[in-house]
Amino acid sequence: MELPSFRIYDLIDIVLFAVLIYYLYRLVKGTAAINIFIGIVIIYLFYEVTLFLEMEMLSKALGTFTGAGVFALIVVFQQEIRRFLLMLGSTNFTSRRKLLNQLKFFKNESETDDKVVDEIVKACKKMSATKTGALIGIKRDNSLDFVKSTGDAMDIKVNAPIIQSIFYKNSTLHDGALIIEGDRITATRVILPVSENREIPQRFGLRHRAAVGLTERSGAIAVIVSEETGQISLVHDGAFEGYTDTEQLATKIKKLLE
Repeated sequence: MELPSFRIYDLIDIVLFAVLIYYLYRLVKGTAAINIFIGIVIIYLFYEVTLFLEMEMLSKALGTFTGAGVFALIVVFQQEIRRFLLMLGSTNFTSRRKLLNQLKFFKNESETDDKVVDEIVKACKKMSATKTGALIGIKRDNSLDFVKSTGDAMDIKVNAPIIQSIFYKNSTLHDGALIIEGDRITATRVILPVSENREIPQRFGLRHRAAVGLTERSGAIAVIVSEETGQISLVHDGAFEGYTDTEQLATKIKKLLE
C-alpha cells in the first residue's frame, strides 16, 4: 500500500483542524457537553482511519451515522453553537496576533491608560476592606455592546469614588456589573452571561461565574470583589489570574491591556 504524498497544504490543513478542535474543546470544557464532544471526536477519527485503510463496510456505516448525526448535534449543542457564534461575532482577530502586535502590525493602542487602572484598583481595595461586592468589566479588544444593552447607559469619567458610590449597598446602581471602556464608565446594572464551566470552584458564586462568562465570550477583563470575603479576583480568557498584592494586580491588568 503506497502512502500518499505529503504537501505543505496538508500540513496547513492539519494545523487549522487542530486549532478548530482546540477552540471547540475550550468552548465545551467543564460543561455537560464535554463527554459528548470527546465521543464525537473519537468516532470521527475512527471514521477517517477506516477511510484511509479502505474498510468499506465500516466507513459507509460511520459515514451514514455522522451524516445523520449532524441534525442531532445541532439540537444537543444548541447552547454551545450559540456561544461559539457569539464569540466569533465579537472577536477582533487581528488583536489576537501577538507576533504581529510585537511587530507593530494591526496594533491598537489601549484606550484604558495606567491612571484608569490605578483608580479601579484603588476602588477595589477600599471596597475589599468593607466587603462591598463589586463586578467590573473592562473592555480590551472586542465590543461589549452585546452586554451593555442589558444595563443602563452611562458616560462618566472613571475615578475611585464614583466606582465606590455605584457599588454602595444602598445605591440603586449597585446590582449587576459596571462596564469600563477607555477612561469612561459606559454602563451600570449590566446583566452578564453566566459561565457553565463546572471546573469553577464551588466557593465562587454567581458574581464570579458572570465574570468568567463575560471573559469567555469576549476579550474583556473582569475584576470582582467578593461580598462574603472581600477578596479581589481577576479574570481573563475564562480563567482566574493569581496575584500577591494590589500592586501586582494593577501591573497585571495594565499588562493585559497593552
